[in-house]
Amino acid sequence: MRVMKTLGVVVFVAMVGAAGLWAWSSRLPANLAPPAGKYDVRILRDEWGVPHIYGQRDADTAYGLAYAQCEDDFATAQEALIMTRGEMAAVQGKDAAPLDFLVKLFRFRDLVDREYEKQLSAEVRAVCEAYADGVNHFASLHPKAVLKRLFPVTGKDIVAGFVVKGPFFFGLDNEVMRLFGDKRAREVSQKKPAQAAPAASVPAVPGVPIAAAEDDWRTEMGSALTQGLPFGSNTFAVAPSRTPDGRTRLAINSHQPWTGPVAWYEARLKSEEGLDIVGGVFPGAPVILHGHNRSLGWAHTVNTPDLIDVYVLEMNPDNPNQYQFDGAWRDLEVFTIPITVRLWGGFHWTVKREGLWCVYGPVVRQPHGVYAIRYAGYDNIRQVEQWYRMGKARTLDEFLAAMRIQGFPSLNVGYADKAGNIMYIYNARLPLRAPGYDWKMYLPGDTSDTLWSEFLPFDQVPRVLNPPSGFIQNCNSSPFKTTVGAGNPDPAAFAPELGVEGPDVMTNRALRALELFGPDESITPEEFYAYKYDVRYSAESNAAKARDLLVNAPPPNDPLTAQAQELLRRWDLSTDFDNPCAAIGVMTVEAVVRQNKLGDARAALAILGRKARQLQDSFGRLDVPWKEVNRLDRGEISLGLSGGPDILHAVYGQWQGKHLAGQAGDCYVLMVDWDRDGNVHSQSVHQFGSATLNSASPHYADQAALFAETRMKPVWLDEVELRQHLHAEYRPGETWHCPEVGAR
Repeated sequence: MRVMKTLGVVVFVAMVGAAGLWAWSSRLPANLAPPAGKYDVRILRDEWGVPHIYGQRDADTAYGLAYAQCEDDFATAQEALIMTRGEMAAVQGKDAAPLDFLVKLFRFRDLVDREYEKQLSAEVRAVCEAYADGVNHFASLHPKAVLKRLFPVTGKDIVAGFVVKGPFFFGLDNEVMRLFGDKRAREVSQKKPAQAAPAASVPAVPGVPIAAAEDDWRTEMGSALTQGLPFGSNTFAVAPSRTPDGRTRLAINSHQPWTGPVAWYEARLKSEEGLDIVGGVFPGAPVILHGHNRSLGWAHTVNTPDLIDVYVLEMNPDNPNQYQFDGAWRDLEVFTIPITVRLWGGFHWTVKREGLWCVYGPVVRQPHGVYAIRYAGYDNIRQVEQWYRMGKARTLDEFLAAMRIQGFPSLNVGYADKAGNIMYIYNARLPLRAPGYDWKMYLPGDTSDTLWSEFLPFDQVPRVLNPPSGFIQNCNSSPFKTTVGAGNPDPAAFAPELGVEGPDVMTNRALRALELFGPDESITPEEFYAYKYDVRYSAESNAAKARDLLVNAPPPNDPLTAQAQELLRRWDLSTDFDNPCAAIGVMTVEAVVRQNKLGDARAALAILGRKARQLQDSFGRLDVPWKEVNRLDRGEISLGLSGGPDILHAVYGQWQGKHLAGQAGDCYVLMVDWDRDGNVHSQSVHQFGSATLNSASPHYADQAALFAETRMKPVWLDEVELRQHLHAEYRPGETWHCPEVGAR
């Protein structure tokens, strides 16, 4: 990327001629800890180390949550916060400079400073400020582990974390960084008469990085935020009409990276102000992002609506800082973007880049053009407000009222409640665009025709509420195939300019969900659990098509490739633990699909040969049981796994020289049901444990065996029951037997 190369050159010059070097202060600000008595909170750790935060007020629980999470992963919590300030390169070096540039180009912090008191309620600001106080308190007690430039953390830092992270889920970083290529990435759309067209679609099986050192696994599904790993997720819900015991069931099953700023952390929050919830949070989040209270629950999956547009500006040949708009020249706003880069030790160098802004939004000047970027929801900072209100909701109507905030501009929602309601919402802030343009291309930036400012109302986005089938599912798939039979949204009701995924966008996980739930008219608890942990590829999936392409290809001359072809012929498309054909099958078809070689048997056979050699070199054989190849590595622990890429039991691994080490996929899984009387019951599992980074903790990997065996642990919502499984009880700042937290 040109921006990275430029920054790298400047850094090199700085290292050679050390003029202008400076070092960070080693001192922490005084009085980081909050005044005594400001918060009334207890932290109860259960036998798995999961923090149950009991506070008098909602703000108290946020303060306790921050402190507990810092105990388990202070380094990631700090990095997540400093990222929102655009100062990651000051910690990690020049490789993080492009992310800092993006954060400062969009002026996210200026937006938060301007809108903090306007858009957020006083109670939500109090929650964010309490979380910041919890981080500050922990920092004051662990100065050796502190990134000094970060402190003190403020409530605005917490809100900025939501504002910065949100657009990464629909690919903003990829779209911006594409502008720094050597040439223009797309043509400019010319206006033409509007024509009926199918809704926008993406490949049926997203690219997923599981293997092959020779493959480029940083696919478009990846992100600077997640270091190239895929986003995915599953959710399913069944109504009482579909269960023999009259229960309502919900699976909360996000697929995230297993470490880093968007890795899940489990917590339970209870206050005397009505907060009573369990679920997952990311580092820096003061509220539950998906989970359940006693009345209702929800899950998120990533959707891919078209929320980003790039415009090509027509520049004034006599003034490089003017662009044409509706027949007149307008001035670009010009500002400076400082990027601080760590060189060595405590020494840093500040690089200055040009920042530009126009009527569409931020602008990037390149040799092949001047581009403006616009995305839906930029001026909305109410993400944390919405998640807070969702967690406090007790009825379907209250939950929908929270959803109407539309604080986060994408992410599907799967929902269920104790009244027996089930629901799927294609949550997206969809721009109302002018017909006649191809909005997948770049757009002309000289006309107000392409400057959208209104959105499809929330109550008109695709939705499935209590369908006759009695079940809903979404696995990063089309909203138009949420269930079977009546009740699905009509694709014809949504204009192509909205950019909603069409009916052809079906992951293997979605295909399997429909195949499993669809014909089963009485779904038992055991079946619901088994369907979530299904380990098979559908015969309709692209994985099956890749297998068939290879099986029907001419016999290869290479004996090892011929042996691999025969194993593929025997493969039943399952990824169970002991399957002897899954290793060569999964590793090969994943690469064939990701590299778009479904129509090229010769190229597919070449991939098969490379994968066969990889297995032969590592294991001395090709028919290796899948559990020996597909592994969970955590410290000194290495466990065999079933599942695989785009499997309902999703596991995405990276080749580590001898086997695939899991990096993403199933992680924090929460299964919920409500009985006929409306009582809630749930169980959960984390791929590692509650101590997400603290390797000295007994909870660093104590759930790994459960995860590998596809088992779960109970969730204890009642304090009386919790105390029968209590590991520790304390207040922030008090000593308990958790080992000392070290700096990463």
